[in-house]
Amino acid sequence: MTTPTSRSGAGRRSIASLICASLAAGGLAAAGVTVLQPGAASASSHREAPLISGEPQFDNTDVYAFVSPDQPDTTTVIANWIPFEEPAGGPNFFTFSEDAEYDIRVDQDGDAQEDLIFRYTFKTKTKNDKTFLYNTGVVESLDDPDLNITQTYDIDLIKLKDRRAVSKTKLADDVWVAPSNVGKASMPDFKKLRDEAVYKTASGVTTYAGQADDPFFLDLRVFDLLYGGDLSEVGRDTLKGYNVNSIALQIPSEALVQSKDQPIVGIWSTTQREGADGQYHQVSRLGMPLVNEVVNPIGDKDKFNASSPVDDAQFLKNVTEPELPKLIEAIYKIPAPKEPRNDLVDVFLKGVEGLNQPPHVTPSEQLRLNTSIEPTAKPKRLGVLDGDNQGFPNGRRLTDDVIDIALQVVEGELVDAPNDLGDAVDKNDKKFGKSFPYVGLPTAGSRGKTVKGNTTNNVRSALGGGVESGTDDTTLIAASAGAGAAGVLLIGSGLLWWRRRNDRAYY
Repeated sequence: MTTPTSRSGAGRRSIASLICASLAAGGLAAAGVTVLQPGAASASSHREAPLISGEPQFDNTDVYAFVSPDQPDTTTVIANWIPFEEPAGGPNFFTFSEDAEYDIRVDQDGDAQEDLIFRYTFKTKTKNDKTFLYNTGVVESLDDPDLNITQTYDIDLIKLKDRRAVSKTKLADDVWVAPSNVGKASMPDFKKLRDEAVYKTASGVTTYAGQADDPFFLDLRVFDLLYGGDLSEVGRDTLKGYNVNSIALQIPSEALVQSKDQPIVGIWSTTQREGADGQYHQVSRLGMPLVNEVVNPIGDKDKFNASSPVDDAQFLKNVTEPELPKLIEAIYKIPAPKEPRNDLVDVFLKGVEGLNQPPHVTPSEQLRLNTSIEPTAKPKRLGVLDGDNQGFPNGRRLTDDVIDIALQVVEGELVDAPNDLGDAVDKNDKKFGKSFPYVGLPTAGSRGKTVKGNTTNNVRSALGGGVESGTDDTTLIAASAGAGAAGVLLIGSGLLWWRRRNDRAYY
């Protein structure tokens, strides 16, 4: 299956000279996909390594970096954690870890060493530990007494030289985290809660932390032996309906870059977990999408998650001699490109020359963004490939279709073999916002039909007669109201939930 693509045409060959065979840097998986049209790549660092797959609170899923479309003098960075959040996964919904440091790291001069770290640390508070409920009533604000489990966070800006901290500044203190979207009964206006969680610091930095729709879109079923040789099942957004925990940060670009003359930055995120020794150890790392899943073999995946860009030379062979093209050749009889894959090295490790490669760059894996390129009013999902230099691989916007970009380039789009290959998933299932934090609202845990009328008799009918009609429900509820803020009434074989708010009990 292919998907047609509109083309601008103008300047296309000049773009080709910049990024020929290099857009696969978004995930070198693409290096051997060739005519495997649909989805022959994988989701960006969702459960990508053996150790981190068992620690979802610490697992980076994606990083995005782009010039803010409505605030072009700022840069927005979005980093996500906790892959495959099932919205109804209660009663212990999704929180950031208290024993972790969640970092957004910035290389200002291309030397593969971080110059800035924006560090998020979280605290959790439980109001009532005598109930199993995440919320004990309708939540109308972030400080609502019925939101039983709450989180706040601090942001520290750490400046470094030669990877040693030279200063530390607290940018924010005790900022509210947006909760998990339990459901429409519990949180009838989640957007209001999300908006309350957007906070602008005195330094001009705007921040958000909380649940969001997973913004990555693709057909993920590649791990079943590369679609098992059957390409008929395509076009399903595998991540539809799943949420993530997002950290979004909007920074004045002049405070992010080295100088006006050097506007290119490298960005990646890491997670450090506190160990038994009381020290924090890096357990997850993410910059460009798709890297650790399919470029690195199992033996290198945990090592990559614990490594820094300055040490990336140890993974060079995984780039020059990628495994995936050999698998494609074995299964689909499509010849693998000749090795070593020097065509992939420059852009994968340096950025695109003339676009987002910093001067005197030290090769390393980062998401590189030229902050001087103004955002376009009409972003094209194929980014640079379609003449939109503000898109991937110059940073990564939420709408960039990184899977199709990689597929088309590897199939020869830039070397006189034009094609419109894709996985038939061209956009996210939810709309993105037009203002910060831009990510879509998370899918609610409870989103089915409700009983019309919301009366006791209608509830009985919905329960299939499990509630005894002769029971005096009002008496039972009144008698139980002293037990606490929430409870369960067992009436016959049926269950009725009740909650108490302002000394009155409700269904």
